[in-house]
Amino acid sequence: MSPEIVAFNAAQESAAERKICKRLATLIDAGLPEAECKIWHRHPVWFLDGNPTVGYSKLKAGIRLMFWSGVSFEEDELQPGTGKFKDASIVYTASSQIDEASIGRWLELSKQIQWDYKNVAKRKGKLIRLK
Repeated sequence: MSPEIVAFNAAQESAAERKICKRLATLIDAGLPEAECKIWHRHPVWFLDGNPTVGYSKLKAGIRLMFWSGVSFEEDELQPGTGKFKDASIVYTASSQIDEASIGRWLELSKQIQWDYKNVAKRKGKLIRLK
C-alpha cells in the first residue's frame, strides 16, 4: 500500500473511519494489483492506464467508496452521482458493512467498463467509453 494512502487512512478522525479506509485500501489493492494508486485531489484513488477508476473519501455521512464508471455497472447498491458523469458510490459507517464479494465484483467490473476520464478536459466535458 502506498505510504501516502497509509497516512491518509491514519489521519481519519475515528477508529471506525480508519478501519473502513484500511479495509477498502486492502481490498482495492488486492483486486487491482495492476493499478497505480496515489492521493489525487486529497483522496486515495486507483488508476488503470492513467484513468481514475476507484477511490474513497470522507464525507459527513461516512466513508464513500466511488467508482468513476460505476453507473454503468448497473449495481443496485451503488448510488449514481450527480448525473453529469458516470460515477456511482456507496457510503460506509462501519467496516462490518463492507461486503467483500460485492467490492470484488465491482473491481472486476471497473476493469471491464471504463469511461475516459483521463481525457475529459480535452473533450470539453464529453465522456467516451473505453471498454
